[in-house]
Amino acid sequence: MSVWFEGSSEIECTLQQVKDSLEDYGAHYTGVISLMPGLTSVALVEQGSDFVTIQTNEGLMKRTNISKRVEADRLVMEFDEEYAAGRMVTAKSHFLDEFTASGSGVTYRTVISDLDAPGFLGFFYRNFGKSNIGNAFLHSYKSYFEKQTP
Repeated sequence: MSVWFEGSSEIECTLQQVKDSLEDYGAHYTGVISLMPGLTSVALVEQGSDFVTIQTNEGLMKRTNISKRVEADRLVMEFDEEYAAGRMVTAKSHFLDEFTASGSGVTYRTVISDLDAPGFLGFFYRNFGKSNIGNAFLHSYKSYFEKQTP
């Protein structure tokens, strides 16, 4: 496993909110992805027991092999992602999202690994995109859960 990005943030919500949100993968991932910078349209195309397909203004995102491990004070999600941003670049990667109860809410940690983005534009994506993309996921999850907190 080759780690491309790893980061964490504190989210002011409860672990139960995270567990409840992840009961519906389609609604959850569509909600989080809609908060990513530069995405002006995000729509769920299809979902099943272990996959979702989302159409954005940039392209088609497929998250497959979704697995969830729930513990008393932690929830771990893993999935593979293929994101075709038009005809320009297709990126494939593996995600591990970990949510752990903390004193002030939830610690969210994400690890993006095994990135494959071939071609000339893929070179730029691989070498210059990780900080922007990884931090955008951290921020989107924080915004998504904190706007749901009463």
